[in-house]
Amino acid sequence: MTDRDDNGPRRPGQVKEITSLANPIIKDIKALSVKKNREASGTFMAEGLKLVLDALESGWRIETLIYSKAGIGKPLVEKAASRTVAAGGLVLEVSEKVLSSVTRRDNPQMVVGIFEARWQNLFDIKPKANETWVALDRVRDPGNLGTIIRTADAAGASGVILIGETTDPFSLETVRATMGSIFTVPVARGTQYEFTKWQKSSGTNVVATHLKGAIDYRKADYRSKPVVLLMGNEQAGLPDDLAASAGTKVRIPQQGKADSLNLACATAVMLFEARRHLLTLDLA
Repeated sequence: MTDRDDNGPRRPGQVKEITSLANPIIKDIKALSVKKNREASGTFMAEGLKLVLDALESGWRIETLIYSKAGIGKPLVEKAASRTVAAGGLVLEVSEKVLSSVTRRDNPQMVVGIFEARWQNLFDIKPKANETWVALDRVRDPGNLGTIIRTADAAGASGVILIGETTDPFSLETVRATMGSIFTVPVARGTQYEFTKWQKSSGTNVVATHLKGAIDYRKADYRSKPVVLLMGNEQAGLPDDLAASAGTKVRIPQQGKADSLNLACATAVMLFEARRHLLTLDLA
């Protein structure tokens, strides 16, 4: 659905044009940079045309589409705008200044989407054969969490479970780092008590990385049951009581002088090893 501006290219129809930073709609969108406001509204922001289109293709309903004047007349922007209008959402055409303010970046991408956050209920998760879940204890860094969600997607994992007080998977920084995987990888959350209660009845093999691990991570059993990879906090690692609840404790051997791996790197190593027997390379 488009109309023509007499002074320029075609723009999607049913569009509200905004150039003022003081506009109340823009103020509400900017407020989504704060976690408590995201939680209160149940919405979050995703920056970039690819992320917005990925979300739409994955069945996510877009509540608000924002695009800069650079997007006027671009077919994919028009497609996103038309789908937003069809779903009853709001389409905003804004100035570069407004878009920079919304994304907190000097050179933002020309499209931003506002979506309703989705959480998987922890106790609704019933792992099946060959499934792999990643459980993260008190992960703090948005880049780490986003990269882990993206890696879980690439490895074919079934989802990510956040334990305790963690960084928000729906922060703008985390969503950027997922490169769209936030729209395809289920995310659940729970306290340490809730996770421990769930895992006892889940029928899974919980494999924890821990300094006291006595098994090489390559020797663990990743085949007989669904697997939960339990990874610790960036600074402190897994607390002993949480590690004690795991069926298997492993270590990743190291040879160099670095005292540890980055959490996202360690999780990637574990994920691809846990799913190595399920991954095939199609060279056709």
